[in-house]
Amino acid sequence: MSAGLSVGKGRRVARQAAHSSAMDAAARWGLAARGVLYVLIGLLALQIAFGDGAAQADQAGAIQEVSQEPFGAAVVWAVGIGLAGMALWRLSEALFGASGPDGHRASHRAVSGARFVVYAFLAYSVLRFATGGGSGSSDARSQDFTARALELPAGRWLVGAAGLAVLAAGLYIAAKGLRRKFREELKLSAMSRRQRKVVDFLGVVGGVCRGVVFAAAGVFVLQAAWTADPDEAKGIDQTLRGFADTPAGPWLLAAIAVGLALFGAFSLALARWRRV
Repeated sequence: MSAGLSVGKGRRVARQAAHSSAMDAAARWGLAARGVLYVLIGLLALQIAFGDGAAQADQAGAIQEVSQEPFGAAVVWAVGIGLAGMALWRLSEALFGASGPDGHRASHRAVSGARFVVYAFLAYSVLRFATGGGSGSSDARSQDFTARALELPAGRWLVGAAGLAVLAAGLYIAAKGLRRKFREELKLSAMSRRQRKVVDFLGVVGGVCRGVVFAAAGVFVLQAAWTADPDEAKGIDQTLRGFADTPAGPWLLAAIAVGLALFGAFSLALARWRRV
């Protein structure tokens, strides 16, 4: 009886924490941290489009760039802690449901669980860099994970399934932006008409460009599964560079880069106006 009461009390405490002002602050800090990263990744991708081959347009490159600036170490810590807050927020959604009428659906909670894993890994990577550890590129990590997966029984099928999942996530992100589904998550009544228009623009353009990048990365993973070659898998940096190899050349990469920076600005807007 006492054990059951203790478990029930623990669940109530956890649920209260998930809907507390502290969790609200953690979520908004996390959205701001994500925004900073995407703005930096977009700017680094622009450098690549205009001929700077040494730039590294991914999370690791963005963090290394920030760390070299005045007060850079403090900013890196702030971003890492913000991403940890984002991970906790997504975990709370997976366990107790998100805001909104459909927030408790099993599919939504499963997506929140997947987002928790992603942001927990990102937070770990940034905080590891902040404490003096290395920060490998997304390309190296993607190829390493793919190589390990290919060694498993039915490894090519596992990698193929992962590629389809990333491709589907990219298409979903792009469709969500085009359909302006993000409006359902905003405190529209707290925004002026002009603010709604600006956030709409940022959400549509930024969301579509982010979705295109994810979808392209998924295609590369599918190629790795088809050829059983882990080198075919690409992280964000090599995926972005791939846009410059299309007939549209560097101009397509430049357009995608601007879109990613706009998604960063959209995330900063979400930090203020999103319902948590």
